[in-house]
Amino acid sequence: MGNRLSKIYTRTGDDGSTGLGDGSRVPKDSLRVEAYGTVDELNSTIGMVLACEHVDDAVRETLVQVQHELFDLGGELCIPGMAMIQDADISGLEVALDGFNEPLPPLKDFILPGGGMAAACCHLARTVCRRAERQVIALGRVEEIRPQAQRYLNRLSDLLFVLGRVLARAGGHGEVLWQHERRRKP
Repeated sequence: MGNRLSKIYTRTGDDGSTGLGDGSRVPKDSLRVEAYGTVDELNSTIGMVLACEHVDDAVRETLVQVQHELFDLGGELCIPGMAMIQDADISGLEVALDGFNEPLPPLKDFILPGGGMAAACCHLARTVCRRAERQVIALGRVEEIRPQAQRYLNRLSDLLFVLGRVLARAGGHGEVLWQHERRRKP
């Protein structure tokens, strides 16, 4: 294993910069830092899902695998030129997505974030994933980013949506359907 942090604070970021994995320093609000920072935030929100009740073994195993892959993706974004997310990772998300989606009834309405704590946390993770995807796209406009990073996040947000549906049902709360006809017409 590489270097271990024995001292958590270094003071090197006191000037508003941070070190990338290749040793270069960039402003803490750079597009690259925003992108990998949001991937880290996404990983944390998935940890919140895993801390909830009604997360069965299949969902847990899938999300733990995703957490490892997100750590890889963060590393890829932190080290310019690094390639960690592979097409097989994206295919793995698609297989999981198909497997979890197949037994669900078709959606006829939009659903609202909710349906119990685990489902709500999963919807929160989905929205953070969408933000991470937008930030990777923005970074890709000014620096070279491998297309696998964006594709992975796009597929993951779909998986998190489906898992939100699965978790709402598993928790006994059911999905919260958007009632588009609730507004009275003048």
